[in-house]
Amino acid sequence: MKASLERLTERANDEDLLDVAYTTSDSPFGPLLLAATPRGLVKLGLPGHDPETVLEDLASRISPRVLEAPARLEQTRRELDLYFEGKLTEFALPLDWQLSRDFRRRALREIDRIPYGKTRSYTEIARGAGNERAVRAAGTACGANPIPIVVPCHRVLRSGGALGGYGGGLPMKEALLKLEGIL
Repeated sequence: MKASLERLTERANDEDLLDVAYTTSDSPFGPLLLAATPRGLVKLGLPGHDPETVLEDLASRISPRVLEAPARLEQTRRELDLYFEGKLTEFALPLDWQLSRDFRRRALREIDRIPYGKTRSYTEIARGAGNERAVRAAGTACGANPIPIVVPCHRVLRSGGALGGYGGGLPMKEALLKLEGIL
């Protein structure tokens, strides 16, 4: 069965029929679901997010041609492992931004520019995305971030330094900030 699935994946890849490749990757917080299109990493599902629901969402929003293809995400897994080991401070992965639009996409691109070990406030993200008064929308962009950790929404804090929320839960946000020497 496994050999036939590998052949099917290889054939789909060779014939350019694979629109979304996915795999899972271990992390200190539990399994992550990684998904990529030919353009780059499109989704990172955090522990606690149902993988089947994530895959169904990708199939409906991007393409029904979703297939498990671990080899296509090997570089992503390697970089995440190095990050969690404290040996990587900047991801060099191509990203596919298609799951975000308009202000949310601009806010996420602004978040993507926050350097390792630094933080920004929701107000600073809103300003950088083009609308200083859209602080709640900046928070919503963080909450809807399809590529957390790599697009480091954990580095966005409330004005005054309070943590705010996080899709993986506050303990995960705290642990990521500690890993980066922020807390």
